[in-house]
Amino acid sequence: MSGRAGRRRLVLHVDLNNTVVAADAVSGLGPREALNVFLSTATWGREGADGKWQWMSDRPSLRAPCPGAVSYYCRYGRAQGFTESGPGQCFSSLHAQHLRLLEWPGEPHQELSVQDGHGKHYHFILPSFFRLLDALHRNGRDFTVIFRTFGTDLPRALLALRSALAGQHPQFPALRDLALPVVLTPGQIRCSKREVVLKRGAERLTTREDGRKLYDYFSSLEGIGGFQDHFDWWARNQFSSRGGKPLWIDPHDPSIHHIFIDDNIRLDDADTIVHPQVFSERGSSSPRCAPTSELYDICLVQTDLLEAISDEDYFLRCVRRCEENYDSYLARMESGSLSQQGDGQ
Repeated sequence: MSGRAGRRRLVLHVDLNNTVVAADAVSGLGPREALNVFLSTATWGREGADGKWQWMSDRPSLRAPCPGAVSYYCRYGRAQGFTESGPGQCFSSLHAQHLRLLEWPGEPHQELSVQDGHGKHYHFILPSFFRLLDALHRNGRDFTVIFRTFGTDLPRALLALRSALAGQHPQFPALRDLALPVVLTPGQIRCSKREVVLKRGAERLTTREDGRKLYDYFSSLEGIGGFQDHFDWWARNQFSSRGGKPLWIDPHDPSIHHIFIDDNIRLDDADTIVHPQVFSERGSSSPRCAPTSELYDICLVQTDLLEAISDEDYFLRCVRRCEENYDSYLARMESGSLSQQGDGQ
């Protein structure tokens, strides 16, 4: 990582469900079911001539392992019991392994652990996320965390962060030294063809007259907070980038690096969850829409839930990889090659 990258302020936009939380309150999924659903999205095959499902890889992956492969989820939909019966049973040991890694150590905690229908207690927020916060703090980094979710787990996630930063997490007691305020009031982001409107408490901002307002707002936030994004707008836009969670990037502001981490980020702009918008011209208030491929592993991270569970350094590695790639991205922007490419789309 270059010296400049290590000095930049990090603004981390972080999804909750299947990213740092292995559960989903809206769908009523506990860790067991949420892990099954994720596995169904990351395992690949096709239907044979006899109509039976055939696996084309025995290993989960975020992308199709070969041409013609489709995920089990895309073919059959949400499968809460994916590894318990049918073709998904061959991944049952992998499911069991990662579910064990999610088990909460010691006495249950009201905010930091979650109980499933079988009486087991699990981590509500993944340890790898707390490890990221701890490492950034130890390295003296200036950063903020903004939870961005379509779901309803935001109030509980913010309470969990407050408990962890009070030193109540048994694995990360040193987080008590991290002087980050936690804003417990959830905000809201609503999108339309004309504008994006952000509200939190008495705050209200809109992009109608100035497209930079929300970029400046997010860039200057302190501590940890969260916003519920606009699911209905995403649905009305056929779950494409155009209707996704908005993210603004200014490559002419070298002191700030925005990174969005979400399990539903995909390289197919017709099927992804973040709407990246880049200010190509210095000082411009009118950003251009950027393809996911332009910012993948630079400002956009597609979460691998299995790795996030099994590798405590997972999110730290993701952020470091983005930082390493950001300098070369800024150089390409400075040369004009990317902005010309975007203008020609």
